[in-house]
Amino acid sequence: MKHLGKTLLLIAFVAIAAAAQVPLDIEVKILRAEDELRFDAELTELLRHKDPAIRRRATLAAGRIGDAVAVGPLAELLAKDTVIEVRVMAAFALGEIESIEAADAIIKVLGDFQGRPEIRARAAEAAGKIAAANAADERSKKLGAAVVSTLAHENRKRSGPHIDLILAGVTAVLRARPEGGAEAVVPFVGYSDARLAADSLNALARLRSKIASEKARELLSKAADPIVRANAARLLGAADDKTAVDLLIKVATSDADSRVRVSAVRSLAQLKDAKAAEALTAHGTKLLADYKRSMADGIIPAEHSEFVEVAVALGQIVPGSFNEAVLKLFKEFATLDKGATSEVYVARVRVAPARGEGNAPELTSWKQYRTLAMIVGEFAVIEPKTEEGKKLKSEAAAILEPLARAMATADPKEDAGAIMAAPATLSAFARFGTESLDEILRLALRNHDVQIRATAASLLGDRPAAEANLDALKNAAEYAIMNDPNENDAALAAMNALFKLNKNEALSVLDVAAVSPDNLIRRRVDQMLNDEAFKGRELSPILKNIDRTDLVRVRRYSGKGTRLGQVLNNEADYRRAAARRNGSVKAVLTTKKGTFTIDLLPDDAPLTVDNFVRLANSKYFDGLEVHRVVPNFVMQDGDPRGDGTGGPGWTIRCEVNMVPYGRGTVGMALAGKDTGGSQWFVTHAPQPHLDGGYTVFGQVGERDMAVVDRIVQGDKISTVRIIEK
Repeated sequence: MKHLGKTLLLIAFVAIAAAAQVPLDIEVKILRAEDELRFDAELTELLRHKDPAIRRRATLAAGRIGDAVAVGPLAELLAKDTVIEVRVMAAFALGEIESIEAADAIIKVLGDFQGRPEIRARAAEAAGKIAAANAADERSKKLGAAVVSTLAHENRKRSGPHIDLILAGVTAVLRARPEGGAEAVVPFVGYSDARLAADSLNALARLRSKIASEKARELLSKAADPIVRANAARLLGAADDKTAVDLLIKVATSDADSRVRVSAVRSLAQLKDAKAAEALTAHGTKLLADYKRSMADGIIPAEHSEFVEVAVALGQIVPGSFNEAVLKLFKEFATLDKGATSEVYVARVRVAPARGEGNAPELTSWKQYRTLAMIVGEFAVIEPKTEEGKKLKSEAAAILEPLARAMATADPKEDAGAIMAAPATLSAFARFGTESLDEILRLALRNHDVQIRATAASLLGDRPAAEANLDALKNAAEYAIMNDPNENDAALAAMNALFKLNKNEALSVLDVAAVSPDNLIRRRVDQMLNDEAFKGRELSPILKNIDRTDLVRVRRYSGKGTRLGQVLNNEADYRRAAARRNGSVKAVLTTKKGTFTIDLLPDDAPLTVDNFVRLANSKYFDGLEVHRVVPNFVMQDGDPRGDGTGGPGWTIRCEVNMVPYGRGTVGMALAGKDTGGSQWFVTHAPQPHLDGGYTVFGQVGERDMAVVDRIVQGDKISTVRIIEK
């Protein structure tokens, strides 16, 4: 007993030491290294520091930086460090680096069934990430098998299965998709722990597994937890369970929780059983009546999101039916929406592939133009049965061509509406694959608007590798690299399209890209040069002599030119960010639906919080439209353009941490690693597949989530005010 007391005291002391505060000067050094994506001797030395809190923090930094050189030191910490928290962080960091060279170290930890479960949980998480990132490597199969064995062992335990370890293993199966993975997850669907059941259902739905349908039907009928019911409904659709239609109809129209109803509606859309149409139309009619009662000046009713889901489902369930009740419902919605919500009008043309009734509103906004283009573009894939519909299908490309041509050449200074609608219009026109498409896309590659050029480049990447297309992409890539100061979308899209069509031709723009100050562009060069196609190839003098480590390191902003992909912070910024503590800073957001507060998490993401605070204090977010709402997933804001492509003119490095994505978690939206800027999101429900992939920097409390749940696409965040102790 005496020895046990000493052991427990030692464990308690070690845990406290690991959780202790890192000295400010050292934290600043670490932040600077993360900001520069620099793993060097200084950080390596900190991994060996006598203070476990410093070792743990340096370990996290090594994972965030992502340099495979750190795999060896991290694997050593994982195997030998005397402090549990350091070993846990080492496993997490190895997962962030995603190098297959860490496979043996991770497999060894997972194979020790008597090992600490908190370490093994992070090892399971790492196994999923590494296997997913290196799917072609044989060692990934061993990682997947280790995860499956871990889950099987936990399930066999007569008592005390470790919930966090199982949760990590379930998400790892979702990522790695190993042989026998779904079978290993199925037993946990029946566990009494609601989070475990919900995550297991989520994984099986994403795997499209059919082996747990019976249990999913039972949970959808009886489970008390709404997320369990919602994920059970999702699984039934993904599993193509036709026997569940009646149950899904009942849930979609009567469950008390909108998240459950929406999941059931989506599953009915997947199952496409026509008998669901009547009930969904009645439900949509009720939603629209509530919608009208909720309408007020400048406020989009909270029923909007669910109505859109119902409309989309009806378009899938009764296509080409000319169902009068459905069309009446759509027409009534159109008198209120006036063409802004494109998904509903696309659903309408699916149900009735015919001309409208001549009551279309005057086109005054870019959203209406976008809707028009998407409606016409839908004729590329639908097969009308009426003569009128067939005629429209034959004419659709010709109807859309002049609009696409006009938008490809629109002047951003003179026609902002056309510019905003142009990407959707070009994408809609591209669905027809006409002879004029390549010419119009090449015209769009010369537009001044970055997003038009980015869209055109991506679409040309799916076209034939004609000489004219390759030349246009090369010119577009070089122009964008040298002339786009605030967005790199066009440069990266053109580089990727060239690489896809003709890797040899892509070499011609790498000389220019390799000297860009933007780390994201240089990193893409490094990725391309690692391709098998370039092994042994004769490279240009610039590429042959370039320092490959410089390609991935982030340079300090020189004070002129683009600020994308560069270090913008100085010593004072690092110190300010590092000095904040969780609980010391909040953001209060006001909307016409109410006010909600984000508790910011500077301990977990100091530079991300500092970036958000600075933007908020400059009133950057005030008045921005919520451009994306996916019910039971996320609400997203922070885009000055309003179409999901905008940002502040700079990018910040990711600060991925171990905070999980539960309900109300606030994260940074990305278009790839280290592409965050100003767009952020709040999760409506747990999203385990986001864990360790997107920076968590805040949390909204359950009471305030009632406001977030009412926000729909098109609402605005009136103000964001920072309260800092």
